[in-house]
Amino acid sequence: MTRFLKAATGSRKRRAALAALAGTALTASTFTALQAYAGPADSGADGDTVALRIKGGEAHVDPRTLRITARTASGAETELSAAAGEELGAVSPVTRHGATASWSYPGRGLGVSVASRDGRLVVRMHAKKDGSIAWPASGAAPARGTAYELPRGEGLRIPAADTFWNSAAAGLTGEEGIDLKDLTMPFWGTTAGGHGVSTLVPTDLGTRLRFVSEGGRLHTAATHDFRSADGTDDYTVALSLTDGSPVAAAKDYRRYLASKGQLGSLKAKIRKNPEVAKLLGAPHAYVWGDGRSAKTVERLKKLGISRMWLGYDADGDPMSKDAVAAAKKAGYLVGPYDSWDNAQDPETADTDVAKWPDRLWPDGCVHDADGKPEGGFGGRGCYLSSQALADAEPQHHYLADRAGKMTANGVNSYFLDVDATGELFRDHTPGHPMTQAEDRANRLQRMRGMSGGGLTGGRPYVLGSESAGSWANRVLDFSHGSSTPVHDGLWKAERDKETWGGYWPKGRPGMFFKPATLDKAVAKAMFDPAYRVPLYETVLHDSVVSTDRWELSLYKLPAQKRDRALLAMLYNTPVNLALDGKALDRHGAEIAAMQRFFAGIQKAGGAEAMTDFRTLTADRTVQRTTFGGRAGLTVTANFGTGTYRGLPGGCVQATTRGHGAPQRFCPKG
Repeated sequence: MTRFLKAATGSRKRRAALAALAGTALTASTFTALQAYAGPADSGADGDTVALRIKGGEAHVDPRTLRITARTASGAETELSAAAGEELGAVSPVTRHGATASWSYPGRGLGVSVASRDGRLVVRMHAKKDGSIAWPASGAAPARGTAYELPRGEGLRIPAADTFWNSAAAGLTGEEGIDLKDLTMPFWGTTAGGHGVSTLVPTDLGTRLRFVSEGGRLHTAATHDFRSADGTDDYTVALSLTDGSPVAAAKDYRRYLASKGQLGSLKAKIRKNPEVAKLLGAPHAYVWGDGRSAKTVERLKKLGISRMWLGYDADGDPMSKDAVAAAKKAGYLVGPYDSWDNAQDPETADTDVAKWPDRLWPDGCVHDADGKPEGGFGGRGCYLSSQALADAEPQHHYLADRAGKMTANGVNSYFLDVDATGELFRDHTPGHPMTQAEDRANRLQRMRGMSGGGLTGGRPYVLGSESAGSWANRVLDFSHGSSTPVHDGLWKAERDKETWGGYWPKGRPGMFFKPATLDKAVAKAMFDPAYRVPLYETVLHDSVVSTDRWELSLYKLPAQKRDRALLAMLYNTPVNLALDGKALDRHGAEIAAMQRFFAGIQKAGGAEAMTDFRTLTADRTVQRTTFGGRAGLTVTANFGTGTYRGLPGGCVQATTRGHGAPQRFCPKG
C-alpha cells in the first residue's frame, strides 16, 4: 500500500488512484490526510517537472528554468518563483534520493538539489566556479491585490500596484537593489487574496533583492553572486505557501529560527542576567548636558517614571559615578555608547572611541581588493578589521581593556555601535584576511563576550547594538534602529546641518534636539502606518527589545510624532528619546504618562511573542496586535481622526484578559 501511495500522490491521475483506493470521492481534506502517509511525489506525467509535497500542497519545479509552481490542497495554483532571469544551459538528468531531487547545469558548474523539509521547498545550489544567478523572482505581472512584505527595519507592506511605491520618490526601485544582509531579516513575503508565499534566504551574504516597476506594478528579482573567495559559493532558498496574512512570512521565519535553535528568549536572558528585566517597561533615552546628572535622574523618578534605559555619547563627558549610582538606585539601566568598528590616527582623532593603542591604526584597517583602506565613519580614518582585533585579543586584550575603561564608572549596560547591523566587510589585508561571514562570526563572538561576561571578567552587561540583524538576536538584549525602515532620503536630510542640526552646541546638539521636517515622500516611506507591518516583532519581540534610531528621538520629527508613538505602543516597543533638563520641562509629563501605559503593556506582554497582527479597517488606519502567554494582551491603535468602536482617533488601547477595564493612551498631536 505504501508503495502504491508513493507512486500515486500528485497529479490528477494520482489523485484519482488515491480516490479509488480510499473507495470514496477524494475531497481536499481527504487528499491532505492521505498525503501524510505518502512518500515524495514523483516527476510530473510528462517528466519535465519535479513534484514534492510541501505544507498546504505540492510544489512543481522545472529544472530547465527553475520556475516553481504549487498546487494547493484546494486545487488552486500559485507561483512560488518565476523562471530564472537568464538561460541556464543544458541540464543533467534528474536523480532522486528519497525526498530530494538533484541535477546540475554543467556549463555553469552549478549543482542544484530540491527537497521537502519541515513543510518548505528547500532549494540548494553549489557553484564550482564563480558566477551569478538571477533567481528567485516573482512574475512580471503580479495578480491583482498582490503586496510584498519586506523586513526593512520593522517591516513594510508594499502593494504591487501602489502608485507611490512604483515612483522614483519611494526609493525602492533601482538597478543595484537591496543587499539582503542590510535587511533586518533575510526573507520577504508575497501575499494576494488570502494566500501567499514566504521566501527565506539563510545564505543572505552575496544576495540582492530588486524591486522592478513595469506597467505600474512591482515585481521582485533576486540575484546571488557565487564567489569562492568570498565564501558565497553556496546558495539556499526556502519557499513556503502561507495563508496570506501580512505577517505570515515572518511567522514562517520565526519557525525556521526556532527549528535551528537560533531563536533567543528574553526570559532566558533574564534568568542568566536579572538586569535584563529592567528593559521591560523602559523608554530609551540618550542624555545630554545636565541630563547626565544625578539631579536629572532624580527628577525622572519624581515624575513617576519607573523604568528607563539611559545612554550617553562618547563625547568626552561621560556620566559620573554619582550619576550612574543614582540611575541604578532608581532601577534604571545606564551605559555608554562605544564603537569597535572605527580607527583613526590617535593624534588627530575626533573621538576617543576611534583611538586604539599600538599600531592598530593603520595596520588593523580593512583593505579592499586594490589594497586601499576602507574609509571609516563619515570618511574619517578607516574601518577596523574585526579579524585584526580577534587575532590580537588573546595577547593584547584591546577589547577587554576598552570595555574595562568604559565601564569603570559602574554602568550596568553597554551600547556597541554597528556590530549587529549588516555592515560587514571582506578584508583583503594579507595579515588578517576575512570574509563577510567571518566578520559576522567575529562580531557575534565579541558581543557574546560583553553580554555573557567573557570580555569583562565574568560580569555580564545588558547589551545593545545598532539596527540588529536577526542573526545577532541570541547575543543581544536590545537594538536601536531596527524599528526604523530607513529611506535613503534620511541620509540626505541629515547631511544638511543647517536645517537638521549638527553636533553643536556642546551639551545640546541640534542633531538630536532641533526639530526637523522630512520630505513628504521620505516620511511616507518610513512612517505612514498604512504601509507599516510588524515583521521584526512577529519574529523577535520576545528575544530583542527594538527601538527607532538614536538620532530620531520621538520629538525630533514633530509631524510624525503622534504616529510614531502609536506604532511603538501598538508593537509593544519603547520609544527612543533625547533628554536634558529643557526637554523634561517641555515633555516630561507626556513621557511619564506614556511610560505608565507602556509599563502596563510590557508587564502583560513585554517578554511574550507577538502572536497576531491585523488591520481592522479597509484604509488600514485601525490596527491590532496580540501577544501570547497567559496574559492574552491585545493592543489596538487608531491612526485615523474618527472614532472606531469607542476608540478615538490618535489613541491606543490595551486590554488584558481577566484584568479589568482597558487602558488607553492618547499622545499629543
